[in-house]
Amino acid sequence: MTDIITLADLEGAARRIAQVAVRTPLLPFDRLSADLGADIWVKPEMLQRSGAFKFRGAYNFLAQLSDAERRRGVVAPSSGNHAQAVALAARMFGVPAVAVMPTTVTPAKRAGAERLGARIELAGTTTQDRWNRAVELVEAEGLTMVPPYDHPWILAGQGTLGLEIAEDMPDVGTVLVPVGGGGVSAGTAAAVKLRAPQARVIGVEPEGAAKLTRAREAGRPVRLEATSGLADGLLAVEVGGLPFAHHAIYVDDVVTVSDAALRGAMRALFDQMKLVAEPSGAITIAALQAGLVTPRGRTVAVLSGGNIEWSGFAPLLAE
Repeated sequence: MTDIITLADLEGAARRIAQVAVRTPLLPFDRLSADLGADIWVKPEMLQRSGAFKFRGAYNFLAQLSDAERRRGVVAPSSGNHAQAVALAARMFGVPAVAVMPTTVTPAKRAGAERLGARIELAGTTTQDRWNRAVELVEAEGLTMVPPYDHPWILAGQGTLGLEIAEDMPDVGTVLVPVGGGGVSAGTAAAVKLRAPQARVIGVEPEGAAKLTRAREAGRPVRLEATSGLADGLLAVEVGGLPFAHHAIYVDDVVTVSDAALRGAMRALFDQMKLVAEPSGAITIAALQAGLVTPRGRTVAVLSGGNIEWSGFAPLLAE
């Protein structure tokens, strides 16, 4: 596999996950379509196994490891969703998994990884803190690292949702996708552009973690001093080098969204579509509601996940 993933890489990943992953549907968002005078659909990855798109990349990665690499066990540095995905994939392959999570991890995401059999290690609050601890565990215990986004197998796996969009809606005009470390946005953008080149792909990130915006301005990944906000799954301090290379080729634009807009989008998805989205999962709808993206043609908003429990969800809706 080359660094820049190909259509063959994406199709190979789709075959690997076909019997284990959920092929999430495209659902029409009629209320938002009426409000915007546009044709808006959602790709609800909260319906994916482990509650987020991350399972696609995690399973694709583990499926390509050697038996010896899997037997040693795997380690996943993660704010939550990647950890749960790797834990589930590891359980399917019958191998041990360690999740390195932030000290600020939400109870729902920690409990989810634990229920799936992962051993939990807590390390700081930043992506670098988690990565450093995971590297220590690789060296001390011989574990195999499963990167959250900066690897072609991860990008290809996550990009399978873009293949599904293009297959289910060949005439798609606009696709909005969340941006954290850049894996799902890079993989999805590549898949959409390779299958439906007429489509625009727009990345959406939190105002408090505008790492792709900064990278596009600089022409290279830029490490932010700090990140903050409700969208805990999108608070990477730097977009990955490999995802950025894909963004440079396939992503047309990037916009940033406020926390207030995220709350409104979560409420709209719950009230009007009966979908529970965590803040990161609702960010593309927030961008549309806030008028940050003008839909062109049939428009698909990727809802990246729903790993939030009532104790965390209800207070956000009440604000």
